[in-house]
Order: sequence, then C-alpha cells, then structure tokens
Amino acid sequence: MKIYFAGSIRAGRDDVEYYNQIIAVLKEYGEVLTEHVGDYSLSLAGQSQFTDKYIHDRDLDWLLSSDVVVAEVTYPSLGVGYEIGIAVKEKVPVVALFRENNKKQLSAMISGCDSINVIKYSDIDALLPKLHDIVRSVL
Repeated sequence: MKIYFAGSIRAGRDDVEYYNQIIAVLKEYGEVLTEHVGDYSLSLAGQSQFTDKYIHDRDLDWLLSSDVVVAEVTYPSLGVGYEIGIAVKEKVPVVALFRENNKKQLSAMISGCDSINVIKYSDIDALLPKLHDIVRSVL
C-alpha cells in the first residue's frame, strides 16, 4: 500500500514529533511516500534543495499514486488543505487527524466533508490505536 502523509512544513514545524510517530505507525502498513515530513532536520524552508515547482509536481504525482492520504490537520497549512482537496476530487481516501486539546478549531471544510474520515484525538497515545484501526479498514 502507498500512503501519502501530509503535515505542515512551511506553516510551522511545531508538530514534527507527532508526524514522526504517525509515520512510524503508517510504515507498518505500507510505503510512506512522504516520510520526509517527519524529519526533525527539515526546517520551515522545507526541502530547499528543490524548486517549488519540482516539489509541487513530485508531491502531486505521489498523492495521485497513493492508496490513502493521512493528513495531520491540527496545525493549519495551505499546502495540506490543497493536498486534501485534490485527494477528495480524485477519490483518494482521506483520513484527517485533529488534536482536540489545543486552541485551534478544525476547518468546516474538513469536518463538513463526507469524503474525509476525521479522527479527533487528545494526545498521541489516544491516537495510535485509532490510527491502526482506520488504516486497517482502508486496506
């Protein structure tokens, strides 16, 4: 199974620890095409060795070849929203992960979309069993 993981890069790296743990679980079920999102050394500049056009085209190819998109949406990101929108349009299953015990609200465009399976969680320990269940259900 090919898994596209989406998480904020240029909009902020505050949740990189969560991304890393989520990616570790996803790797148990298949190839995570975007494993770099959980890389601690990745800065706000992202993969600055590549042009924005290259990143866009590469990531879009990955997204369209994936079996499922898993997006951590607690930390808002224009790029992640864009990726989710394309996945929904192209009928790639989307799972959105949202941590409830923060001061942010989940976008109505995500929570109101019937094509997106939203998993709300309080902390990483609460998320991991839910994540296993949902990824198995997509297989």
